[in-house]
Amino acid sequence: MVSMDPKTAVMNYQYGERAKSELILLSQLSLALSGFSEQDRAGGRKMLLMMMESVRSELSFAQNSTGHREFTKAINSLSEAISLTESNQPEEASKKIAFAISAATTPAQEAWQVLSEHGLL
Repeated sequence: MVSMDPKTAVMNYQYGERAKSELILLSQLSLALSGFSEQDRAGGRKMLLMMMESVRSELSFAQNSTGHREFTKAINSLSEAISLTESNQPEEASKKIAFAISAATTPAQEAWQVLSEHGLL
């Protein structure tokens, strides 16, 4: 585990938990997209891609703020999911988002342990 001070732990925890929630939502929306009619799918894909780009920006901010390598892994997985969504492969995109969820969860779990050890949780 990476050693971190309580202030860094708080940041990692906040960014990790927020990213995890947003990525879970993206995964659900990606799977829902495959059930859209052909007529509705193009518009739904555009909206989903806008949301994915927004979450990727937040992950980038988290990575720049904390320096945690797992946020970079989450960004890379989400970038692959964006490409798959652009290629009209929402089910495959959802699988890549699952990797991003796992990566974003790691900093939060590590931070939780540090905060717990310091009596802050």
